[in-house]
Amino acid sequence: MSKIHLTSPPFLKPGDCIGIVAPARKISADELHPAIQQLESWGLKVKLGKHIYSIDNQFAGTDEERLADMQQMLDDEEVKAILSARGGYGSVRIIDKFDFIRFRQKPKWIAGFSDVTVFHSHIQSHFDIQTLHCTMPINFSKDTESTELLHKALFGELNEYTLPVHPFNRQGKSEGVMCGGNLSLLYALAATPSDIDTRGKILFLEDLDEYLYHIDRMMLQLKRAGKLAPLSGLVIGGFSEMKDNTVPFGKTAEEIILDAVKEYSFPVCFGFPAGHGAKNFPLYMGRTYQLNVNNKNTSLA
Repeated sequence: MSKIHLTSPPFLKPGDCIGIVAPARKISADELHPAIQQLESWGLKVKLGKHIYSIDNQFAGTDEERLADMQQMLDDEEVKAILSARGGYGSVRIIDKFDFIRFRQKPKWIAGFSDVTVFHSHIQSHFDIQTLHCTMPINFSKDTESTELLHKALFGELNEYTLPVHPFNRQGKSEGVMCGGNLSLLYALAATPSDIDTRGKILFLEDLDEYLYHIDRMMLQLKRAGKLAPLSGLVIGGFSEMKDNTVPFGKTAEEIILDAVKEYSFPVCFGFPAGHGAKNFPLYMGRTYQLNVNNKNTSLA
């Protein structure tokens, strides 16, 4: 069964300091500046990683520079939350080199999505500390509602979600610790020290720009690895910009997922507004949620 008492880092309050790092793809000052202004408008002080604007091909600096920035934020007692500036690829290259001793002693929010799934999964599997799956500074201007919900989530003011009925939903009620994130990253983390334990948990999945047969292969890997059968619930976010071969696969991403879990009885919610689409509503990874999927709506609280 899942553990139900994962530690929640302290929520933020005006005057607190939030750090921004770039553990994966590079970012420019012009891209980041509007988000800094947004965070400051919430009454927060913003501290940037020393190497945040560094460039090493597609990365925001070398592995050593990105590692140093994140480590400094983990150890800095003034910093109450750490936002990843953007996703891309790169966190898996450095995750095994972090010292989490001070972070464990004084937890803080690690926030982001996509490539940040590496941190969500690693921290939950090792330390039982909650993290925040949410929009990132590069996307603050993409959707005002998602950014404001991040504000509420960081300040502990996020209420339950009520979602419309989706035709693929499977009805039922369940309770469990939220885990998951980007499907491709979870697939890449399988059988590593950052792999997730899904027993008794609610699994959230989203992905971007994948071939449909890749989605099928990844879902089958989760199934064959015993990650799907013991779930208490499944929440499906955006599967955006899916690709197909010349000879069509014959199913949408949602149909592929539904087929992978058809033999199980836990409730399944499709259409949760999180992922790489316009909407990216926050989820506390590691928090115990109640999932209620019925013929009128879906609630997640």
